[in-house]
Amino acid sequence: MKRILTGGLAALALCALPVSAEEAWKPTTFSLDNGMQVVVVPDHRAPVVTHMVWYKVGSSDEVAGKSGIAHLFEHVMFQQTDKLAPGEFDEIVSRNGGQSNAFTSWDYTAYFERVAKEQLGTMMGLEADRMVNLVIDDDPKGSFISERDVVKEERRQRIDNNPGVILQEQVLSKLWAGHPYEITVIGKMDEVAALSPEDGRSFYHEYYSPENAILVVAGDVTPEEVRTLAEETYGKIQPTGTAHNHRKWQNVPLLTQTETMIYRDPKVRQPSWSRYYNGVSETRTPREALALDVGLEILGGGMTSRLYQSVVEQQKLAIDASSYAWTDLHDEGPAVLSASPAPGVSMDDLETAVMAQVQKVLDEGFTDEEVVRARNKLAATAIYARDSQSTMANVFGSTLALGGTVEDVLSYPERMKSITNEEAIAAVRKVFSPDRHYIEAQLLPPEDEAPQDAAAE
Repeated sequence: MKRILTGGLAALALCALPVSAEEAWKPTTFSLDNGMQVVVVPDHRAPVVTHMVWYKVGSSDEVAGKSGIAHLFEHVMFQQTDKLAPGEFDEIVSRNGGQSNAFTSWDYTAYFERVAKEQLGTMMGLEADRMVNLVIDDDPKGSFISERDVVKEERRQRIDNNPGVILQEQVLSKLWAGHPYEITVIGKMDEVAALSPEDGRSFYHEYYSPENAILVVAGDVTPEEVRTLAEETYGKIQPTGTAHNHRKWQNVPLLTQTETMIYRDPKVRQPSWSRYYNGVSETRTPREALALDVGLEILGGGMTSRLYQSVVEQQKLAIDASSYAWTDLHDEGPAVLSASPAPGVSMDDLETAVMAQVQKVLDEGFTDEEVVRARNKLAATAIYARDSQSTMANVFGSTLALGGTVEDVLSYPERMKSITNEEAIAAVRKVFSPDRHYIEAQLLPPEDEAPQDAAAE
C-alpha cells in the first residue's frame, strides 16, 4: 500500500540549519515500561520530524490459509477507531500539513507520518489510538470488508495485470517453496476474499501491542522530548500479553533441481531473461552478505559493471544487464542475474553471453581495484543516505524489526569497506557454483509475435 498526503512541509525546508551528517546521526534508544522500543535520531536541519511505528509482524507470520491478512490489516488501520470516523486519520495528517504512508513486508509492517515538529504529539496520539481502539465489525459495508475489496483490486492491478510481476511471483514461490516467504505479501486472491472480520480481530489482538512495536522518531527533537510525548501516549497502553517473539523464520533450503519458467503475455513488449539462485541474508550471515553485495556490484551493479560492459556495450546483445541480491530480508532471498535482449537476439544467445561473463568471473576473480571501488561505493551510499531523515527512520526501524541493533547500522560503512577481494569472490563463487541449482525465468510475448519486433516497438 502506498498513500502519501502532502502539505506545507516544503516551505519548512527553507528554515534548514547547516549541520553535518555526523551531528545528525547520533541515535538514542530506550524502552517504555510496556515494552515498546524507542529510537530517537536527532536531525536539527529543519523543524520537521519523521514518526514511524514498526510492528514485528509480516506476511511470514500469517496462519496457513490466511495469506494477505498482514497487508490487509495495514489498510484497515487507516479506517475507523472508537474516536475517529473512517478516513479521518488521513484528514488530520493532511490538515496538519503532513505526509502519511505505510507498507508491509514478509518480515514487518510499518506506518509513518512526516510532519512539522509541533505536530509530533498529535501523530503519537493518532498512532496510539489505532493501536488499541481500531473498529473491526461485521458490517458488510464496514472498514474490514470494504478494505478487503480494495486489496483484491490492488492485487488485480499490481500483480494480475503485470506480466513481469506474475512471473516473479511464480518464481519466488518456487524458490521459497515450503518457507513462510513462499506466498507473496499481498496474498492469494481466494484466501484474501475469504478473510473475515473475526480473522482481523484475532490478528489485531495478537500482534498490535506495544511490546511488539518499535517507535522511531527522526528529526528536530531531543530524546527527552520524545520520551515525554511517548510516555504520555504509547506509555499508557497496556500490553496485550499475546504478542510474542516466536517468529516463523527459518533457513531457506537450497533448490534441488534446475527449472525453466516461461511466461507469455500479449502485454509483453520487451522480453527479459533472469536466473534466480539461492542467496544469503545479512541478518543470518552478515559478512558473507556484504561480500556478495560487493561481488554483485562488480559483476552487474551498473553501467560500468562487467555484465553491462560486455553484453550491452561491446557485444550489443542486450539493452540492459544486471546482478543483484535480496540480502535485506531476515531469511535468505534470491541472488539474480538479469538481462533484456536487443532486437533480433535470441534468449539462447543472450543466456550464453551472460553466463560466459559469469564464468569468467568465477575463473579469474576480481581485481583489487574493482573490489575497492565497489565496496567504497556501497559504503558511501549508506553514508550519503544519512542526509535523508526518512531513510534514517527506515534503516533503524527495519534493522531492529529484523532483530538487529543500532550498532549494526552505525558500523555498516566500516564493515563494508573491510570486505576483502577473497571474501567477495568466494561469496560469488558459492552462490553461482556450477553445482548450484537455479530457476531460469523468461518473459516473452505470445509465440505468434516475434520478440525482436516487440522489442523494437
